[in-house]
Amino acid sequence: MNSLKIFCLSLDPDHLHSIQKLSYIPVGLGQANFGDGWMQDKKGNNIANKNLNYGEYTFHYWLWKNYLDQLNSDWVGFCQYRKFFLQKHVNEKDIPFHILEKNIIKSIPSELNIYDCILGEKFFVDKYKFKFFKKNFIKIALSPSVIFFKKKRSIKFHFDVFHGEGNLDLAIDLLENENREAFRDFVNLKTSFNPHNMFICKKNLLKDYYESVFPWLKKCESIFGFSKLQGYGMKRIYGFLAERYLSYWFQKYTNVIEYPILFKDLSDYKNF
Repeated sequence: MNSLKIFCLSLDPDHLHSIQKLSYIPVGLGQANFGDGWMQDKKGNNIANKNLNYGEYTFHYWLWKNYLDQLNSDWVGFCQYRKFFLQKHVNEKDIPFHILEKNIIKSIPSELNIYDCILGEKFFVDKYKFKFFKKNFIKIALSPSVIFFKKKRSIKFHFDVFHGEGNLDLAIDLLENENREAFRDFVNLKTSFNPHNMFICKKNLLKDYYESVFPWLKKCESIFGFSKLQGYGMKRIYGFLAERYLSYWFQKYTNVIEYPILFKDLSDYKNF
């Protein structure tokens, strides 16, 4: 059996007990008052002030710069207070806490040694036609073929609709040569990606991923900045860029297996 540490990121200090009961490491992000028992991203070398725009990546940055070398584990993983990796699909809509605890990933069995990374099951952007129509009617009107040909609804098309026309291309232009055109092909040709910035990987891969994604995101700040980002789709643009890049990077450089992700808010268990 391989050792595994999973960080569970939350915006709510009331989630501490639930996260500890799941045997995960509690990470508090945002402006709430987190006390003892929480890891945070505000000390040492940090970009905590960018959390509104970077999301969970302010903790990834803190981990990279302050704590990665101290991690004593074969595998490292990340989940969120309302999204969890499951060992297998669970059909219960209102899942009791003890069932959640029983079915989340807590260890890496030896048979997974042939893999390097666990990602969430793919999100298929070509299955959400009506959301496209509602979000950006003008773009749909200018590209009517996407209504009838799902393969035209690529990752890039989806990003253009929800996060600004052409913004993904502008960001990709800033990538280093090694990944620039390969990532461009990925978003133009693929119709799915692994969502939610959630992953579990062998520890030795984390530094390589961070050394690729963070310099790129920093360059992207020269284009998008912070003060003029309006609406959720733009305000969190750095997190959304990283989400697409994560899917590309781990699929290109590692041997990936996919596991289901369950949506369940820990706030539902405050009184359990």
